[in-house]
Amino acid sequence: MEELDVEPAITNIPAASDGKHLGFAWGPGDILAYETLYMPSSAKGSGCSFIHEVRKDEDIYSPILRKLFNESHHIFVGLQTIREDLPSKNKKTQFVSISKNYRSVIRACMEELQQVAVSTKVAEVATQYGNQVSILLAIELIWNLCEVLFIDAAPAGPLLLHLLDWVRLHKGDVDEKAREVLQSESPAEHHDYWDVVVSYVLQGRFEEARQMLVKQAILQPAASNMYKLMDTLLSKMPFYNPGGTQTLTEFDVKWRHWHEEVDRCLQDNSFASNQHLEIICKILVGDEDTLLEHKELLSTWYHFLVTRLLFCHPTVKPIELHYYAQSCMTMFLDLRSVPEPLDSILLAAFEFDIHQVIKDCSIALNNWWFVAHLTDLLDHCKLLQSHNLHFGSNLREFLLLEYASGLFTHHSLWQLAVDYFDNCPEFGHVYLELQIERVPLDTERKALKVLRICEQRQMSEQVRSICKIMAMRALRNNRLGSALSWSIRAKDAAFATLISERFLQDYCARGTFSDLDLIDNLGPAMLLSDRLTFLVKYREFHKLYEEKRFSEAAKLLLSLITAKIAPQSFWMTLLTDALPLLEQKEVIFSADQTHELMFCLEELTSSLNTTAPGTDRTMQDEDIEQTKVELLRLALARNLAMAIVKEGTVEA
Repeated sequence: MEELDVEPAITNIPAASDGKHLGFAWGPGDILAYETLYMPSSAKGSGCSFIHEVRKDEDIYSPILRKLFNESHHIFVGLQTIREDLPSKNKKTQFVSISKNYRSVIRACMEELQQVAVSTKVAEVATQYGNQVSILLAIELIWNLCEVLFIDAAPAGPLLLHLLDWVRLHKGDVDEKAREVLQSESPAEHHDYWDVVVSYVLQGRFEEARQMLVKQAILQPAASNMYKLMDTLLSKMPFYNPGGTQTLTEFDVKWRHWHEEVDRCLQDNSFASNQHLEIICKILVGDEDTLLEHKELLSTWYHFLVTRLLFCHPTVKPIELHYYAQSCMTMFLDLRSVPEPLDSILLAAFEFDIHQVIKDCSIALNNWWFVAHLTDLLDHCKLLQSHNLHFGSNLREFLLLEYASGLFTHHSLWQLAVDYFDNCPEFGHVYLELQIERVPLDTERKALKVLRICEQRQMSEQVRSICKIMAMRALRNNRLGSALSWSIRAKDAAFATLISERFLQDYCARGTFSDLDLIDNLGPAMLLSDRLTFLVKYREFHKLYEEKRFSEAAKLLLSLITAKIAPQSFWMTLLTDALPLLEQKEVIFSADQTHELMFCLEELTSSLNTTAPGTDRTMQDEDIEQTKVELLRLALARNLAMAIVKEGTVEA
């Protein structure tokens, strides 16, 4: 169970008659629901309470479905880069290609889920994956139809061909049954043989149907003429060729001639002696009663619709689809049965009611992935421009914001959500600011990712907040270099001052600096605070001393002492650092510089003598301080004498 990032609000529902309460704790993405048992003060005993986690979007926790989210994210980002100034024809081709890419990702995830569902030995897991397969099947079915009707916008003629492909793609059980029949010892005598033949005919797959009928004709030589006639009818049925020279009118005339020929064969009782061939002939002529008798093979009203159009209205226009769809649904479904949500969604698509399709999908499906990506694609196709929501955002942006907000509840998918927010011009930036604050900064690497995202988008408040959090965490773990680095990035002068003092305390305790590389390479960042500037300059003094550049080191040390930017507790350390320079054979400090050092020592001595009573200083500490003062006075006096002699000699 993921930890809530904020203190959850608690909502208690009044107790029911059995004394039980139900409470909710609202987290950033999930809900914690818990039962409580109300007991009067006089009652004794204990009750058992259960906590249930209600996730906003369960699918994001599925490892297989995460592939769907990752792959579709790449497609989404690519779609946003299509230039507006491209010709409409070129854009339409690209949009259809993108739609197919989305569908291929859906199908790949569906196949993987199917494999896992079959291979797993845990019944609960198999059921879970089976349910997800069913949902993805429905999603691809709806998307494919929307692609045909809205994105590709196929006109009369090609429209029926696309719908046939749509039905064939989503009615794959025929091929499985056909494999079983063909692999048997005598396919023509298999009990599913005629079901396979009729199913092929219902889907307009006449070539496969003819190949199956040949096997039956071999077994019945006496009826060979009848089978030849059926083979001729099937081979002669015209299909519209979008790339050919034939016009739609010419195709319609040719199709009507063929239809009349089939009808004559039926009227002449050419197949009366063979029940199965007669059924096929009735299907070819579009007999509704015969089609409805084969509900089991059609299985769905939309398959019935496409088959009916194939044999009765092959030149159907898009604008006419809603009439046929409604009538087929009424004819196919039992009057007493209520249409499933999928039926309503497909019917709305056939009625070209895009907004109803999106609305119904939002209600019926268990996550926002489908409606967000489909709506985005339809919006790029300029099909949703007229539909704005009452609170200011358009439908596309609203759905993308909801989907991306769901992704932000996941420990790794939140990174994908950033691109979705980036492509929501109205509210995306505000949503990102609110959501990014909820990302738990588990590691420094993750914090740097979040920080980079914020910096790229000029989210200065969030940048400061992240840096402060990480600086405080590093300081608690005594990682001073990391803490200083984060505080500089946050441009937090007060915190940089605090860490600089910790560096100086650490130096006093150990006699060496930690994180030298960081301190040596701060550059202009040292100007963030006086104390940080002092730290860097004090480190520079040590480097000069190590390089035996004593004059420069002395000058820098004196400036650090007289500038008084060091904490007073550190003055004695600075003066003590002057001792090795004062003890050099060569005079380093001039007479004036020595006077300044003497003045600073006296000022420090007076402040030490007036220390408030109760200060936590031991007798030993005071003795050490006194010894240092005496050594310094002696060294300063000796250096002053040498400096005066040297300077007097030079002047002479």
